Amino acid sequence: MAYTPAGHALAGWLTSGRPGKGAVLLLHGVRADRTQMLARARFLNRSGYATLLIDLPAHGESAGDRITFGAREAAGVVTALDFLRREFPGEPVGVIGVSLGAASTVLAAPTPPPDAVILESMYPTIDDAVANRLTSRLGAWGAYLAPPLLWQFPLRADVHVSQLRPVEAVHRLGSPVLIMGGTQDPSTPWAETERIFAAASQPKELWRVEGAGHVDLHAFGPAAYEDTVLRFLARHMPAR
Repeated sequence: MAYTPAGHALAGWLTSGRPGKGAVLLLHGVRADRTQMLARARFLNRSGYATLLIDLPAHGESAGDRITFGAREAAGVVTALDFLRREFPGEPVGVIGVSLGAASTVLAAPTPPPDAVILESMYPTIDDAVANRLTSRLGAWGAYLAPPLLWQFPLRADVHVSQLRPVEAVHRLGSPVLIMGGTQDPSTPWAETERIFAAASQPKELWRVEGAGHVDLHAFGPAAYEDTVLRFLARHMPAR
């Protein structure tokens, strides 16, 4: 167990890999926990990578009193990356973040940057995320409810909406990045994924997952997912 700079306990599972192959940090989505990333850890471990699965702050067994959609969860990302580098000195380090995990990685702006980052189904701004989810549940009327909910956001989450704009921070990531999303995702429509990709710095890649909604993209198509991810990691995290 590690601790964030604020002293919050961060729970996780670490698996070793082949020496020199590298290590990958796996970050789950909102209101989930590290078990969401187990299938990814298994195929990465079979390919020789060490893996670290954590419960982001205020999730699972990690400390924290409220979910902040990436603002405070970012401290968990930084802590976990520091831990991985201590455990596997000199080895390349990558990150796979799903939804909240992706946003937390971008908002963390970790230094030094990871050798490779994969962002799945990440929202561009919290404004978009709230409006999309309300509209998908309530239809057109949902859009009218978004402004009052966003006005209450600082009171409920203790962060300002201006802190939750990953699309404006993604160009500062400093890592080769693979951005992926589903073409039928109502929570992060494909046009928003393209917007994030356009804002990212090179080197960058985009994977369009045909027919997928806001779902586990690995479970949706395991073979294609694993092939895409392993090729990307091999390109940017060569074994040492």
